Amino acid sequence: MPTPVSFVQLTIALPKRDYATYHGGVALLTRVMGRQAPNVLTLIVHTLRCRDRRLGGTGDLGSGLAKRWLAAGYDVIIGSRSAEKAEAFARELGGAARGADNVGAAKAGEVVVVAVPFASHEATLREIRDVVQGKIVVDAAVPLVPPKVSVVQLPAEGSAAQIAQALLGDGVRVVSAFHNVGAAKLHSGGRADCDVLVFGNDKAARDIVIGLASEVATCGIDGGVLANSAAAEALTSVLIGINRRYKVPGAGIRITGLPAAAAG
Repeated sequence: MPTPVSFVQLTIALPKRDYATYHGGVALLTRVMGRQAPNVLTLIVHTLRCRDRRLGGTGDLGSGLAKRWLAAGYDVIIGSRSAEKAEAFARELGGAARGADNVGAAKAGEVVVVAVPFASHEATLREIRDVVQGKIVVDAAVPLVPPKVSVVQLPAEGSAAQIAQALLGDGVRVVSAFHNVGAAKLHSGGRADCDVLVFGNDKAARDIVIGLASEVATCGIDGGVLANSAAAEALTSVLIGINRRYKVPGAGIRITGLPAAAAG
């Protein structure tokens, strides 16, 4: 059985390669930032196991993202409030994965991805707030309210992403993504057969995350400003209901009608 880790943080060190010719997220980072891409990305994810991956939510999302980025050639540092749990989880992943602590990994990275259940969302953001100032924070939290997780129940603030921006402050560029990627898709091998909607008020930050999303799924799609994240967050509940009714492991979305270059 995999070691359950409540809060896992991954720091991804980008491979040493020619940034001018690399076709993935690194080249995109270089282009939109106007300089050599950062060497380290940090991701904070939740890997408590779901009994049924068809239910959606975050579940195994963290471990799925870790596997996909490891397969893409990144070095992954898994962090937790417990360094020992992080190290154990890293050993299970194998390859270039290793363990670290939460705040230290967030401090080391330039881009931080938070993929935790809504119940843990605020506490996690408060934990890392001081060390992510001046960085991009990617929020994948979905405001699911048990037991009716297949019913859309958005918060009064509008979305989890808007809560994150208000809590982290103007010194952090919040981008939201990965809400509708089923964990089963990430664990099945290869890139997930779905698109990833990416939202944020800063276009350069959105472009960076679109590149990262395209490493784990069919394509990252620019969804516009952060307020639009409410649509993707709400869609997660719809997909959970579809998973249940059609008995599928992870319904996803595809955006059609885009130019071939935009659609990956």
